Amino acid sequence: MLLRVSHHTRYSFDAPVTGGLQQIRLIPKARTSQKIRSWQVEIEGGEKQAEFDDEHANRVILATIDDNAESVSIHCSGEVETQDTQGIIGEHGGFVPLWHFRSQTRTTKPGSQIRALAKAAGTAGEGDIPRLHNLSAQVLEAMTYDKDQTHSGTLAEDALTAGHGACQDHAHVFISAARLMGYPARYVSGYLMMDDRVEQDATHAWAEAHVKGVGWIGFDISNSISPDERYIRIATGLDYGECAPVTGIRYGASAEVMDVEIQVQQVGNQIQQ
Repeated sequence: MLLRVSHHTRYSFDAPVTGGLQQIRLIPKARTSQKIRSWQVEIEGGEKQAEFDDEHANRVILATIDDNAESVSIHCSGEVETQDTQGIIGEHGGFVPLWHFRSQTRTTKPGSQIRALAKAAGTAGEGDIPRLHNLSAQVLEAMTYDKDQTHSGTLAEDALTAGHGACQDHAHVFISAARLMGYPARYVSGYLMMDDRVEQDATHAWAEAHVKGVGWIGFDISNSISPDERYIRIATGLDYGECAPVTGIRYGASAEVMDVEIQVQQVGNQIQQ
């Protein structure tokens, strides 16, 4: 499937800034499941200084914010050809050893609720893949999808205890529990083509777990499926913080407003061969 993406992020400051630095992780990964036909990143109110691959093989743009800028706009656009691999990404690559993905972070640190969830999922079903699908189902059953009750810094244990969360919360709880069950697990940021609309107000998030003999497998907990050809993988990491679309620092402004506009749509109506 050939997908076209337009992603516009604008930061408006309450006073002109005197400078700043941003790390931008908004370039899709070129992998077996997706081929980058074209991709551009344009910055207004700032300037690209460098481009490099981080420890997770995410492509990162390092950009400065212009002096006295009142806003910064980042516009990404392009086309990506995708394949349905039933969520299977394959064997581990990159610079970080596989064992590192069993490490919990501040965001994924388990408490009693996640430990109980992992224990229940670990004894259900036979085989690694059915067990992980069962975990995904249990996370969604325990947490109603609600994008307005949490934020990117919400801890996994807190979201599970509250009983609701957005896609990043589902991913964090799944990752935490999967690690307790002995599986390397990681967070994935990306795009999802919706069946009912083109315009969106945020990127999507899901999780991947590594199964011996198969490799990395994706689990979109919020939608109860493994990612198919409607998904575009952008960045991976131990949690949201390592693959956030934009992070950085600025000087001279006490507050900002962020506006995001995203369009994801299929080019034509035929799956590309």
